[in-house]
Amino acid sequence: MSSATAGENVDALASARIVDAAAAFGFMFDDQRPILARAEADLAKCLAAAPNHAWAHFGMGMVLCATNRALRCMEELEQALTIDPNFARARAFFGLAHVYVGRAEETEGHVVEALRLSPRDPLIHLWLMFAGFAKTLLGKWEEALLWLRKSIDANPNNPWSNFYLSACLAHLGRLVEARAAVRTGLAVNPKFSIKRLRAFGESDNAVFLAQRERMIEAMRMSGVPDE
Repeated sequence: MSSATAGENVDALASARIVDAAAAFGFMFDDQRPILARAEADLAKCLAAAPNHAWAHFGMGMVLCATNRALRCMEELEQALTIDPNFARARAFFGLAHVYVGRAEETEGHVVEALRLSPRDPLIHLWLMFAGFAKTLLGKWEEALLWLRKSIDANPNNPWSNFYLSACLAHLGRLVEARAAVRTGLAVNPKFSIKRLRAFGESDNAVFLAQRERMIEAMRMSGVPDE
């Protein structure tokens, strides 16, 4: 096999497993463990074949974060950023990873840097959501609203921003708007539930879990289904 073909195969395999990891982060599976186990095994093969493949490090970081290994995730993302300092998606996800180790206050700065690096990236709506999610966890409701509304403006079909928005609105006493946000989110992803949110094993960090619990209670007030 030529080196070009091998490189193309690594690119294709890494890209496919990044899609799987992203689906897990989207709460798309009742049981994401087999999907993530396959992704981790394949990304390990990619990195064995191409140790300096920034996208494979990025994908591995996503998988590690989704399987309660956020600190190792951050190490993988730092590797990706060392290889490619302008890797905006790795920078944004590095910001998100901070919430799972109880450092949500650091997320915004990394998102801002990602936006600077790639201001027209098609995933900007997710990066804006990362910042809004972090602000929601921190209880900075008004700031979270600004980020989440920008995320929704960038992509109205992203349900997660609406679910996080509902928690902010509920905490601010704006229950009619909160319930409307939930309806909008469920119209896009009717399978979303608090059970699925809790089942996603991204962290056992005590700070993060306490912050998430406060958000979940507000989501429940807004009408997010338990199951």
